[in-house]
Amino acid sequence: MLAARQSRAALTPWLVAGLGVLALYVPTLISLFSTIWASDAQGHGPIVLAISIWLIYKRWPDLMDTTASPPRPLLAWALLGVAGVLYAVGRSQGIWLFEVGSAILVVSGIVLLLRGPAQLRAIAFALFFMFFMIPLPGAIVDALTHPMKMAVSYVAESLLHTLGYPISRSGVILQIGPYQLLVADACAGLHTLFTLEALGLLYLNLVRHSSLFRNITLAILIVPISFAANVIRVCTLTLITYYFGDEAGQGFLHGFAGMVLFISALMLIIATDGLLRVGMRRGNAEAKP
Repeated sequence: MLAARQSRAALTPWLVAGLGVLALYVPTLISLFSTIWASDAQGHGPIVLAISIWLIYKRWPDLMDTTASPPRPLLAWALLGVAGVLYAVGRSQGIWLFEVGSAILVVSGIVLLLRGPAQLRAIAFALFFMFFMIPLPGAIVDALTHPMKMAVSYVAESLLHTLGYPISRSGVILQIGPYQLLVADACAGLHTLFTLEALGLLYLNLVRHSSLFRNITLAILIVPISFAANVIRVCTLTLITYYFGDEAGQGFLHGFAGMVLFISALMLIIATDGLLRVGMRRGNAEAKP
């Protein structure tokens, strides 16, 4: 009976903090779901949020450990103060970067207030992963997306031309047979790269290799892997359109090509990880006398 009361008493501050977070960010989530998260480019936002919550839940025993480190109230209130300013400015001025990004500081501040730095480190990856749900500023997206689309279009055209298909390119427009396809932002833009980078880092966190070299190498290679997955998606859509017509390419099979993107990216990550493992084994074997 006493233990149950103590358990409820220990959870009370977390429940109060949780209600405060909900009061702040439920309106934000409603706005996100009805606007930017409803688009193809930012549709990964809810998935990233759900995975971040799951990652925190996985480390809940570590988070509840009261012996790991003491609270840091001064640092906690400083973070909460900065988060409050960012939230107020972001909410009033429509700046998603500030409004959504402030949630990371709020959670960090709550953990430091109720627990300590060691417990915060336990959920560090979950907090880092939350960065991938923050909508990027439009100016940055526009500046980086166009050259990425140009590069993906060029590689896709070169690959299909090598395979003997009647394809040509003008900028980001592909002409294959009687059909023209515009390589859109959702197919080869910065948002897609951002999403695939999140997928790769989640894979790294789940497999938890002991080799620092292997982790760093795979994290760096996620960028070209994401690019290759985008090329595969564009090629898939182009071939669907060529064989089945424009309606098939822009209809149901367009969504299927999105599945191809993530499946191919995951398979490439796993294959690259396997090659790194084989290479490291051979290197270790050759290094032995």
